[in-house]
Amino acid sequence: MSSAGPKRSERVAVRLRMELMEMLLRGDIRDPAVGGVFVTSVGLSDDLRHARVYVRTSSESDPAQRKVVLRGLQRAAGFIRRELSPRLKLKYLPELRFYWDEGVDQASRVEELLSDLRAAGELSE
Repeated sequence: MSSAGPKRSERVAVRLRMELMEMLLRGDIRDPAVGGVFVTSVGLSDDLRHARVYVRTSSESDPAQRKVVLRGLQRAAGFIRRELSPRLKLKYLPELRFYWDEGVDQASRVEELLSDLRAAGELSE
């Protein structure tokens, strides 16, 4: 029997992303390292035990700054889980792992390469 909607893990991932964004926007996480951070996506295992949280900052950041942000979020993971527990009402709250979202950087690099090819006359639009 197939279900018409998304899997439970996908629904919980969307809710988890919304709750994390709300916490970040309200300033619930007081670590200055996580200022200007937003959650781009959340991947959740089917058993809801592990969450991969992808983040970026609102401004450009170098690799050293990215490490500082990810460390700050990982330090706050226990606090975040405690805050999310009553909101999500799950039997088990997933373990949170934070990762830098490279998607925007990769897309920018592809656009830059395509632009270079167009300028060299090797690629037509």
